[in-house]
Amino acid sequence: MLLKITYMGENTTDLGYLLHKNPNRTQSFELSFGKAYVFYPEATAERTTAALLLDINPIDLARGKLGSRDGGLFDYVNDRPYVSSSFMSTAISKVFSTALSGKCDNKPELAEQKLDLEAEVVMLPCLGNKDLIGRIFTPLGYEVEFSESALDEKFREWGESRYVTLKLKGKVRLCDLLNHLYVLIPVFDNRKHYWVSDDEVEKLIGHGEGWLNAHPEKELIAARYLNRNRSLVNSALAQLIEKGNGIAEEADSAETGEVTPPAEKDAPKIRLNDLRLQAVADAVIAGGAKAVIDIGCGEGRLIARLINHKQIARITGVDVSIRTLERAKSYLHYERLSEKTKEKLQFLQGSLTYKDKRFAGYDAACVVEVVEHLDQPRLPAFERVLFELAAPPLVVMTTPNAEYNVNYERLQPESLRHSDHRFEWTREQFQEWANGVCKRFGYAAEFSDIGERDEQYGAPTQMCVFKRT
Repeated sequence: MLLKITYMGENTTDLGYLLHKNPNRTQSFELSFGKAYVFYPEATAERTTAALLLDINPIDLARGKLGSRDGGLFDYVNDRPYVSSSFMSTAISKVFSTALSGKCDNKPELAEQKLDLEAEVVMLPCLGNKDLIGRIFTPLGYEVEFSESALDEKFREWGESRYVTLKLKGKVRLCDLLNHLYVLIPVFDNRKHYWVSDDEVEKLIGHGEGWLNAHPEKELIAARYLNRNRSLVNSALAQLIEKGNGIAEEADSAETGEVTPPAEKDAPKIRLNDLRLQAVADAVIAGGAKAVIDIGCGEGRLIARLINHKQIARITGVDVSIRTLERAKSYLHYERLSEKTKEKLQFLQGSLTYKDKRFAGYDAACVVEVVEHLDQPRLPAFERVLFELAAPPLVVMTTPNAEYNVNYERLQPESLRHSDHRFEWTREQFQEWANGVCKRFGYAAEFSDIGERDEQYGAPTQMCVFKRT
């Protein structure tokens, strides 16, 4: 992975003073995941370029170590050694730490000047719409260019790669450019190579000082930088509010990748996700369920609403990601729970499209904002696993209402609310599918809306309560 910074103007070799790296020699730095090299491909009075090259040791990424997520094939086949990611941010902070802080003893006045700078980030992952590149960097005053390449030159029909080479140009202080890159490179990759904890909030606030609080995409930046950890994102946005940036919007939509409905932004109302979780919890309690399984439990927010209810005797969270289950335990402060509470709480790794005997024996199953993440050809397998094999007396399911998407100003026509959604149903489509499930597996369906209702397009979330007949 490669980062190049170019200074254009007069006496541009002073870039060496600003970076505290001599243009006349190559330097290497040992990092926990490999080596970093700094060298200057060009150094003249009018134009000087400094390059930061990372050479990651793939062995350090294997067997559940750095860069691994849930183990398995990802440990051995991945893009981590080759793309600009959180590894690059770590290298920036280690190799250019003094420049990142804006200090330069030899040229203090130069460190405070806005210079004609260019930055080139090679192989930047860009998940989702590539329009995000402009939305993130243009408000910071940069001219933005990026080049794409085919996924495979021999098979053009496969389309474009999700990686881009990004070029930024602007009149900016070097320390500001480095801080922008430090924060925003992981935002585009959307996957950090280390555990995100409370100290990441401090890093975000510190490196975002002076620009993040005024950025129109600050919620999205915070959410992606903090791995969509809701409590951390809320903490970061709260600290930005305290700094006087005027943020009055909630973080929930940014964490989930959804856009906040305009009606919910105009006043301090309850967050859509809170309304959704409460509606599901109320349906479970009203149905008399004592043993509950939350399939696709995520970080355990529904579990948190149910676990202390006197009616609930057993509750299980299921997710395909071990890492997510660990985050759920952290969110629930599992280590501090009483032994009595721990006895009725269980976590399982599993998929809702594969037969699993462990899913049986519950009074209620909850599937909250999950079904839309499945490929539609997998829906029949999902139906059998849940309604035929597990067959709980009560199933509570929520999913987005695609008709309501017209109310999201930033959402392009025909676009989905989240980059990982495979589809989104209209109300008619959801009801048609649910009624088909009822006929095939012996259930009755009750439909309801969640969130502020639009007279024409309905509410942002639709819920169905399936009761076995």
